[in-house]
Amino acid sequence: MGNLLDEAYAAAKELPEQEQEAIGAWLLAEIDADRKWDELFAQPSEVIERMADKALEDHRRGRTRPLDPETF
Repeated sequence: MGNLLDEAYAAAKELPEQEQEAIGAWLLAEIDADRKWDELFAQPSEVIERMADKALEDHRRGRTRPLDPETF
């Protein structure tokens, strides 16, 4: 493990078990999301272009809403 990850792990181990579990779940979800993005961007550019076109069409048709960071 890298030094920073070692430090984070040691600090997390000092927290109550419920918080440790929450941090572990969050970290695993982030790792999974990164893998999914990597897989997505490994696709041929045509796939990404189609997805972008669909997103733009959804926006033009009013099927999107502004990003609200408070809802995350």
